This record gives sequence, C-alpha cells and structure tokens, in this order.
Amino acid sequence: MIAEILADTSGRMDRAVEAAKDDFATVRTGRANPQLFQKVMVDYYGSPTPLSQLASLNAPEARMLVVTPYDKSALKAIEQAIRDIPNLGVNPTNDGNLVRVTMPELTADRRKEYVKLVRTKGEDAKVHLRGIRRKGKDELDALKSEVGEDDLVRAEKELDAITRSHVDEIDEALKRKEAELLEV
Repeated sequence: MIAEILADTSGRMDRAVEAAKDDFATVRTGRANPQLFQKVMVDYYGSPTPLSQLASLNAPEARMLVVTPYDKSALKAIEQAIRDIPNLGVNPTNDGNLVRVTMPELTADRRKEYVKLVRTKGEDAKVHLRGIRRKGKDELDALKSEVGEDDLVRAEKELDAITRSHVDEIDEALKRKEAELLEV
C-alpha cells in the first residue's frame, strides 16, 4: 500500500516536472525554436486547433522559423494566431505557401524580463510539487491505523527524498534555461 502511494506520487511529480520543462520551452530565447509555438491555438474552421496539428515547423536559420501548413486555406488563420502571441513581438510574413517568422534580437532588458518570467514559472512548478507531496503525505497519514509507525516514518522520508529529487530537477532545468536566455 505504501509503495503504491509513493509510486503514484512519484509519477505525478514526474509529469509535473515535464510540464514545467515544456513551459520553460515556450519562453523565447535569441534563437528561433519550434517549441515556442507549441501551445499556439489556431482558429481552424471555428474550433481551436494546436498549430502543430495544422503545420510543420522548422528553423532553417538561427533567427527564422518557417511554418508550412498542411492545408493552404489555413494560412491566414495561422498567420493571425502567430501575430496574436503575447510578448513575442514578431510580424509573420505570408507568401501564399508558407509563413516566415523572423525573430527580433533580444535586448538586455528583455532578456532579464524573460529570466524573471522563467523563475516565476519555476517557482510555480515547485509549489505544484509541494502540493503533490502534501497529498501523498495525507494518503500516508490515512494509513496510520493499518501500518506500523516505523513504516510510516520510513515512507515519509522516502517521500521527502522523491520530492527533493524532483525539485532539484526543476532547478537544473531552470538554470539551463536562464543560461540560454542570458547567452548573447
């Protein structure tokens, strides 16, 4: 029973760490990265559709991204969805077959703003991990009458170790993203 609770908690923490890493990837760096558009939703025939399902994304140059739609009729909607992305400051160009997005250079102030944003996202992810830990601890506490106190103390220490390792993983991803952002 204790092993199941710990395994479940660890699995939820793994998913939370992956979500945090995906969230970090959506923050723009100096280079064009297709992951920037990972969460972009395009109004395709009246329903919001992820851009990755409507087009292929590639980066032929360091600061250019090319979006090639599978359906040419979605070109205008894709262009508008990219233009509407907040905090990106890009103006996509449409040549009738594909959309080119040229990423502007980042200023030092803008880089610092992005670092703050990434740190906030990292802190939010850690708060989420602590919430998962709290839920796991509550589940362990509910077993108090069924298992021995020594087993419970051992399980709580293991839960703390699992939490610590996941927090360290988020810190490491955060450190890499900050270095990437501050790289000129």
